[in-house]
Amino acid sequence: MDGDTQPHLRLEGLARHYAGAPAAAVDHVSLELPRGALLALLGPSGCGKTTTLRMIAGLEAPDAGRILVGGRDVTALPPHRRQMGMVFQSYALFPHMTAAGNVAFGLEMRGTARAERIRRAQAALEMVGLGTLAARKPRQLSGGQQQRVALARALAIEPELLLLDEPLSALDAKLREGVRDEIRSLQQRLGTTTVFVTHDQTEALAMADCVAVMNAGKIEQLAPPEDIFERPASRFVATFVGRAARIRGQLEPGGVLRTEGGAALRTSHGVAPGAVEAFLRPHRVRVLGPGESPSDQENLLEGRLSRRIYTGEIIAIEADTPAGPVVAEMQAGGQSHWRSLREGDSMRLVFRAADLLAFPVA
Repeated sequence: MDGDTQPHLRLEGLARHYAGAPAAAVDHVSLELPRGALLALLGPSGCGKTTTLRMIAGLEAPDAGRILVGGRDVTALPPHRRQMGMVFQSYALFPHMTAAGNVAFGLEMRGTARAERIRRAQAALEMVGLGTLAARKPRQLSGGQQQRVALARALAIEPELLLLDEPLSALDAKLREGVRDEIRSLQQRLGTTTVFVTHDQTEALAMADCVAVMNAGKIEQLAPPEDIFERPASRFVATFVGRAARIRGQLEPGGVLRTEGGAALRTSHGVAPGAVEAFLRPHRVRVLGPGESPSDQENLLEGRLSRRIYTGEIIAIEADTPAGPVVAEMQAGGQSHWRSLREGDSMRLVFRAADLLAFPVA
């Protein structure tokens, strides 16, 4: 690749193995990220996402592979020569320094003149909405404000890459949502290429242009958020990202899934006949009303209501069916015929063959 088609970040066969560990922490990971994009490294604890980020930052040395930024090989460079800004999970602010002092620290370490340090630190604090709090120390700031100071410090050096290591994990749920949106808005405005580590799928889907779902040191799927959610490439991705009914059975020629409970369901997922596990997202399931019939493209499951969960905007209805427990999700102000249903009542659920995602069971 060259010119505008060259990726801004490129990982080639990146690997890291810790002495005494039974398997590699990162197992030959390769990916490309365009300039200005935000990549989320998503996965459970121990999947290798933070180790990958630390190797990009230069805080860990890879055992194999290369890291290229803007076409330049930075694999052997120390962290201070990589021109990367990093926000840690703990924020890592100096308690004795003001917000402005914390932001200016990285610039001072790079030999930036004092007047320029002051100007850029103030500008970075203004960017994150903390210009009037420059003189406060970390203990005088809320958790969200401390997180934004750490972000301003990373941005003040005008980094080639912005690296975020689960920066929202210390915040409460409501504050996380607000700060998450602020980070994404700022990143898009500045056009800074960003790699974001998280185990929270909502954060990954809401913030990223591209998501790398990691498992056991490898990338299971690298794709835009919608593809990760709606078109998972593996059983692991389907299980880890989002909620879904899990349906086991035998897939017959022609795409008919015979479930362990005796239901016959059509899938168009293109899997070879044999033992499979299928996944069905709740928002793809519809509750049929009285006198309503399924279309020719829909599967029909009959069952009995086992529970109903109201969360404000969303109503979830779970039914016991021959395919196992299946959940239908709908807007609280949407369909109304289900409102009269009570626990134990019969109900009919429908969904398209294309929405039943089947994967082979080894």
